[in-house]
Amino acid sequence: MEELILKQNPWFEGKKDYTLEKWEAMRVKWIPKWINEISLQPFSLNFVIGPRQVGKTTGIKLLINELLKKFPAKSIFYFDCTPLTTLENLKRILDKYLEIKKLENIKNSFIFLDEVTSIEGWWRIVKSYIDMGIFKDDVITVSGSSSLKLKGEAELFPGRRGFGKDILVLPLTFKEFLEIKGIEVRSKGNIEEDMKALFGQESKIREEFKNYLKSGGFPLSINEDPTSELQLISSIESEILRAKKSLELSKMIIASILRKAPSPLSFSTIGNDVGVSYKTVQEYVEMFRRLFILDVALFKENKIKWRKERKFFFLDPFLAKSLSLWSGEEYLESALYEWIIQSHLQRKFGSVYYYRNRLEIDCIAGNLKIEVKAGKPHREYPKDVLILDLENLPLFLAVL
Repeated sequence: MEELILKQNPWFEGKKDYTLEKWEAMRVKWIPKWINEISLQPFSLNFVIGPRQVGKTTGIKLLINELLKKFPAKSIFYFDCTPLTTLENLKRILDKYLEIKKLENIKNSFIFLDEVTSIEGWWRIVKSYIDMGIFKDDVITVSGSSSLKLKGEAELFPGRRGFGKDILVLPLTFKEFLEIKGIEVRSKGNIEEDMKALFGQESKIREEFKNYLKSGGFPLSINEDPTSELQLISSIESEILRAKKSLELSKMIIASILRKAPSPLSFSTIGNDVGVSYKTVQEYVEMFRRLFILDVALFKENKIKWRKERKFFFLDPFLAKSLSLWSGEEYLESALYEWIIQSHLQRKFGSVYYYRNRLEIDCIAGNLKIEVKAGKPHREYPKDVLILDLENLPLFLAVL
């Protein structure tokens, strides 16, 4: 057990961390802003939630690197919980570190439990130690890749979070992508005026959008790692299996959505397509949402129509490309543009809808109504509908 702890905490012996060495060797690298949101004031219980391969571990290691400049090495403890299979193993790891902490006479410590959702019932140990006052002078940060699971488990700590915060980590938006490429865009809040103010930057922004379509917002794909697709798919497969769902049926449902996109669909339509009940499709879609694979835009006309068909959208262009290869189903280019707009609007406004009568409005969010067109629109739209085509779509995303 001690050997395992030393492997995951090389700074205990004055050694360099392998994750940081890999980060330093990257061609395109950045320090994510979300690490500044983690509360470092004792007592805190922080939750870091986000999909696999998005850079949660690297971000945590970068934060640890900063903490090492101010605090004793053995006051900072990290453990990747993925290899642990039982609660007893987690307890033994924590007890061993607490023993080290006592021997070193450490008062305040920073404990990072990475991918903790891989251990069923992990919260029982942490909660009982909090209740016993064992962590009263410490900062605990736990991370996980399943939103509903970790969010639900966060609710099991009423009054036990201290100064802790919830941090959501997602692939880079296009605006964030531009920032790491050295292109800073200032926005004042008026979309159309902000787009006009990009005069002189348009060609650079459009060029980088082509790169964003290929790489999305994942660190490995941005760095053109040849294994990035395989790593992303492998991590998705492991999460699906952990959720006790079928890989084959997952592929079939994803393929059905890709094939029919960007048309609105019902669970029954997908079920008929793959030969399962609408209830089963509903369960799988909920799992995909939990794993940050896709989300849905509901029909809205004055109010939300829950029984209407819904639009499904994937949360990142590289993710969509990887799922296409995995499922063996291609998608329309126009669908990809719509997904990118929908996912960006959802991140900004919290939810996104669509509307359809004689005209279709692809995206409704906040006070925005948007129609996404791969080519030029063939009909007139009301003045309050913003038409996005290949020319102005990258500019819109840059200022959103």
